[in-house]
Amino acid sequence: MHIVLAEDSALLREGLARLLTTAGHDVVAAVTDGDSLLDAVRTHRPDLSIIDVRMPPNHSDEGIKAAEALRLVNPAEPILVLSQIVSGRAAAGLLTTGDGAIGYLLKDRVGNVDEFLAALDTIAAGGEIIDPEVVRKLLRRRTSLDQLTAREAEVLSLMAEGRTNTAIANKLVITDAAVAKHINRIFNKLDLGDETTHKRVQAVLTYLQR
Repeated sequence: MHIVLAEDSALLREGLARLLTTAGHDVVAAVTDGDSLLDAVRTHRPDLSIIDVRMPPNHSDEGIKAAEALRLVNPAEPILVLSQIVSGRAAAGLLTTGDGAIGYLLKDRVGNVDEFLAALDTIAAGGEIIDPEVVRKLLRRRTSLDQLTAREAEVLSLMAEGRTNTAIANKLVITDAAVAKHINRIFNKLDLGDETTHKRVQAVLTYLQR
């Protein structure tokens, strides 16, 4: 296969490239950021792209954004997300859209080279390969929505409409402080991370992916 590799870690990028080449594949490009990935895919039209989630410049979800852009142009674009993290947004967004040819594996859980190489063949042929841990996290997120009270679910739905706390309070005829308490409970029940700035976005994404 002709493969594009997008990984910002030099050691892992070179190691993967050597592994793939030894297995008989042609690594037509090995890049370090999302923009370079898009250029490489447009130039080489590979049989498969292997993409990390976090890449420069911000090391957040640049790889996922690039993958989504590729799938927007070609819903059957073969992509393997190979990451150290389980990104609910990445998994839900990529796995529920497009026409197959998608995979999500965790770097630390790839313990067999032959199985890894076989997964590449499956994805390139239009199949799907998902790490069980990714599935478990998606199921936990889905279950966590069921734990919300009716009022918490109402607050979350209004958050998904882009309303501020004050706008939510006015809509529900409650105080801003009450809205804040509901939102904190939502964050806890959805088991969101420690980055407060992103919790609201994560909560809304979880709601929209239900």
